[in-house]
Formats: sequence, structure tokens, C-alpha cells
Amino acid sequence: MSERYELIDGEKARFPLALMCRALEVSRSGYYAWRARPASATVERRRDLQVEIYEIFYAVGRMRYGYRRVHQMLRRRGIEAGPELVRGLMRELGLLPLQRRPWRRTTIADPDAEATPDLVARRFAAEHVGQVMVGDITYIRTWEGWVYLATVIDCATKMVLGYATAEHMRAGLVIDALSMAVRNHRIPADAVFHSDRGSQYTSAEYRKVLTAHGIRPSMGKRGVCWDNAMAESFNAVIKNELIYPTEYQTRKHAERDIAAYIELFYNCQRLHSGIGYATPLEAYREKQANLTLAA
Repeated sequence: MSERYELIDGEKARFPLALMCRALEVSRSGYYAWRARPASATVERRRDLQVEIYEIFYAVGRMRYGYRRVHQMLRRRGIEAGPELVRGLMRELGLLPLQRRPWRRTTIADPDAEATPDLVARRFAAEHVGQVMVGDITYIRTWEGWVYLATVIDCATKMVLGYATAEHMRAGLVIDALSMAVRNHRIPADAVFHSDRGSQYTSAEYRKVLTAHGIRPSMGKRGVCWDNAMAESFNAVIKNELIYPTEYQTRKHAERDIAAYIELFYNCQRLHSGIGYATPLEAYREKQANLTLAA
């Protein structure tokens, strides 16, 4: 019964009290009696939850977590609270996560590129680390000019396996990102790397590097962002959570921030809904452990 009252209390600013009481089959007098309990039973619990939520939102989530991720982090700490109660308490505290901005296409397609099949077909999943990877390029504005970021993301764990930044968008940028992934992680034979049809990914120089590592290229249709949605989603996340709220005076400042965000926060701390609200590092370690046991 207490859970029903907590749900009503968390949503009372959005829905009529009488309507919610009828829907949840409780009485208004019972709700008011619940609210009037001694502080040790109700008010103190809400205050304790608010302290935990506030700390998670700012110290752990860095103002990037919505109520679902805050709820999952509370569960990790062994604190039971319904998601609607968490949402209501966040609303009371005025905690609003940073919002995404509209997606804008930046890729310059190569009209003369050879035909490359789509081996992923929007199925951004894999059994093993490095089996299927996706990548893309995005840009960051600084007072000194643009910085370009290329990434290599693992579909099995959502981890950023490799990344590179530069003042240009030439093939060397994506080669550096792929080289980092291959250097630091065990990429299985016949792995797939999926991208859009940008000229960097269709260049002979880049194709040569893929072939040298036994990686098969895969590309979505020209101009269809959903065919590379996982890479596009990462770009939206890093811009929303890091780049848009920050004004960079120098390229070095942007590059340092990007490296810290990817390596210390995104890979190691940020809960990812696509892997059951685990962190990419946790998913990575689990995959590697299972691979060792299977061997």
C-alpha cells in the first residue's frame, strides 16, 4: 500500500488526487493519513532519498542522468524506491538533465565510392567484443577553430574502443581511431566495421588498414542516418552531455575534455540502457570473462 501512496505523492503535481486514488484503489483519507505519519516513517525517508538523488545527479551523473538512470543507481546502492517516486523527488528538487539538440548531418558522401554492402542492417548487437563495431565523425567548435572526433564503438558492450581528434577530417583521423581500437583490444578474425559512406571511410588508405587487420567494411545507405544509428547516438550523447554546455577556448582544452569524458565517464561510469543499465566497462569485463571460461 505504501508504494501506491508513494506513486500518488510523486505524481500529485501532474494528475488530480481523486483520479489517482480511484485508479490505484486507495482512499484519499488513507493517502492523507500516510502523509501525516511521523517524520521517521515518511518524511525522513523522502529526505534521505533526496540526499541520495541529489548526490547521484551531480556527483555521479554530472547533471546527465534522468530519473531512470538515477533509479538504477539507487538500486545499485541497495536503496529501494520506485521510479515514479524518484521522478517526483527529482521534480521537487528541480533536477533536470541536459537535453539533446536536433541532429545535423555533417558527413560528406563520396559519390564515386565502390559499392559496399550493409552487413549490419541496423542490428547493432554482437556476441563478442570487437565482433561488430561502428564509427562516425563529429565536430567540436573552439575559439581556435574546429576539432573533429572519430570513434570506434563496440556493439557488444557499447564501449568506445578507439577514438581520435584532429584539426582535419581526412582519412588519417578515422585510421587513428581504428588503430587505437586494434592496438588496445583483441579484435576477432572477420570482424565488421560499420560506418556511413563518408569519403574518409571509402578511401583507399582506410580500406587498406581494414584489410590489414582482417576487418570487413559495412556501410548503410547514403543519407539514411538510422543505418548508423548507434554511432549517431553516441555523437548526440557526448554533445549533449559535454560539448554543448562547454565553451572551449583552445583545441587542447576540447581534446582533454573529450578524452576524460570517454575514458573516465562514458566507458567506466555512465549507465547504458542498451546493456541493462550496466556500464560499458562492466559489460566488457563480463564478455571477456565469458570468453575465457569458454576457452
